[in-house]
Amino acid sequence: MNHLDDTDLQILALLQQDASLTHKEMSARLHKSLATIHERTKRLKQQGVIRKVVAILDRKQINMGLIAFSHVILHDHATSPLGQFEKDISGFPEIMECFQVSGDVDFVLRVAAMDMEAYHRFYRRITDLANVQKVLSFFVLSETKNETAYPL
Repeated sequence: MNHLDDTDLQILALLQQDASLTHKEMSARLHKSLATIHERTKRLKQQGVIRKVVAILDRKQINMGLIAFSHVILHDHATSPLGQFEKDISGFPEIMECFQVSGDVDFVLRVAAMDMEAYHRFYRRITDLANVQKVLSFFVLSETKNETAYPL
């Protein structure tokens, strides 16, 4: 595990709020030298603490109006079939997140689609996968909170 000191955490907090900040801007906000910010940011990327820097889009403005949480139940839970399922779903662009979970279902997927018709096409493709027994779909009616930043 990486040891993160206060300066690292301050850099990460700033970047989670606005990844477009320059090293110069972060240096001024944190009262640290430009070299310190540059070296620490570089190290955080090399260590994998910062996995990637992205733009977060407004899904409605790009016509992704439907979000579903799909709970997937598999027939076979052996290592090979689980791995094949994970490999298969990696090819579905609609799947934004995939979690293997404990409990009555095997995986929870966060799925983005333009509309119900697009989701239905996705649903037919995923239920055709060899090891899928059942897919339970829950559709988002409203969004109360949507955060991308982890509390540090």
